[in-house]
Amino acid sequence: MTKPIETWLTDMDGVLVHEEKAIPGAAEFIGRLNETGRKFLILTNNSIFTPRDLCARLRAAGIDVPESAIWTSALATAKFLSEQRPEGTAYVIGEAGMTTALHNVGYIMTSSAPDYVVLGETRTYSFEAITRAIQLIEKGARFIATNPDATGPSPTGSLPATGSVAALITKATGVEPYFVGKPNPLMMRSALNQIEAHSEVTVMIGDRMDTDVLSGLEAGLRTFLVLTGSTPASAVDRFPFRPTEIYSSIADIVPLVV
Repeated sequence: MTKPIETWLTDMDGVLVHEEKAIPGAAEFIGRLNETGRKFLILTNNSIFTPRDLCARLRAAGIDVPESAIWTSALATAKFLSEQRPEGTAYVIGEAGMTTALHNVGYIMTSSAPDYVVLGETRTYSFEAITRAIQLIEKGARFIATNPDATGPSPTGSLPATGSVAALITKATGVEPYFVGKPNPLMMRSALNQIEAHSEVTVMIGDRMDTDVLSGLEAGLRTFLVLTGSTPASAVDRFPFRPTEIYSSIADIVPLVV
């Protein structure tokens, strides 16, 4: 018998917002979670922004959530590194979301013999920084990347993202990174631990089969795919796995929050 849903994890872009606009039903969904007292986290592979930044972005779109309800690949990466090598050192390619998360767990940023090269998302990848990362990995630094997404959206089309730059570094060094973000189930487990939730009573809502649904599936969660983002209905059957349920949008899920 399927247990009632007690906890909700949801992706942000493509589920709650598109660009800077709320997807219809998103504010009602978050409002329903707050009304019922259900624990929830908003998950994102985007490591550019801090939770405070993302709260402001969501609030501007009419969706009100606390900082504590946002879990990014940067936070998951910082948590992972602090557990692997407490108070270590890192050379970081990324922005405030990544550097702030690492500072908060006691990491020191350095370009001199760091324990790790940490590759995150940034709006402007520097060839000089990428070159330095390659040289440090060649000298023995361990290679970590926040997420494997090859591209990200922009008003003018796709932008190269962390996965693409990681591939460049791998091609130059022969070293594969360890990706912490989705679809690594580690991201899901760290999120569950953050709110003391259990997989058997938790749902993951996402718009991508290859990250959201896959990571939820591998972490033992029920998965709801919404068709307002990256994966169209016509593409679902191409994957060797399926979500638990498919919905047109987050608006269709609001009545399920009880």
